[in-house]
Amino acid sequence: MIRAVLWDVDGTLLDFQAAERAAVRTGFSRRGLGTCTDEMLRVYSRINLKYWEALERGEMTKPEILVNRFREFFALYGIDPDVAPAFNEDYQLDLGDTVVFRPGALETVTALQGRVLQCAVTNGTKIAQRRKLARSGLDALLDAVFISEDLGAEKPHPAFFDRVFAVLGDVPREETLIVGDSLTSDIRGGVNAGIRTAWYNPERKPLPKELRVDHDLRSLEEVPALL
Repeated sequence: MIRAVLWDVDGTLLDFQAAERAAVRTGFSRRGLGTCTDEMLRVYSRINLKYWEALERGEMTKPEILVNRFREFFALYGIDPDVAPAFNEDYQLDLGDTVVFRPGALETVTALQGRVLQCAVTNGTKIAQRRKLARSGLDALLDAVFISEDLGAEKPHPAFFDRVFAVLGDVPREETLIVGDSLTSDIRGGVNAGIRTAWYNPERKPLPKELRVDHDLRSLEEVPALL
């Protein structure tokens, strides 16, 4: 039996790439940096992912990755890298302005209200996450929100989940399910924490050989049947 569902936010409940594209383009327009093309956005997305994975491995701090990803991106296109700190500050706010639900996300969270404890677990910045959760209405639907900046640890580290369970109290780990799109953050984090894992994998990527995945989901609407 599952008593608690830990939902990842970006890429799972919400379409992070849609928000990312809109926020970067808004920043370019605001600062007169020219046109940000689709190809430039694809390059930025790859750079961004690389930095967040470095954060998950403990190789960089969050302030370092937030600014350095833009420094690297801007340097590739002849934009002054010193713009990066201010650009990132605006980007955090802009990121919360575009809310696009992943298919079935709102319906599933709504359907599970009152059946299980539902919590957001996210490594995103507090500024961006609070803004997007409020604008999406998820903050009113979920029972709790756990942001790594507040907890002082990032997924997939066990300390993140230890602090989540310290708040949840008597919820057993074996009766907790994490649902997320990231193998390195959500699924590895769930394994590290000793909880059940559900990989949101609509693109049907192959299952990893080195990592336990309890449930391989094509749709978020499969989640209620797991309870």
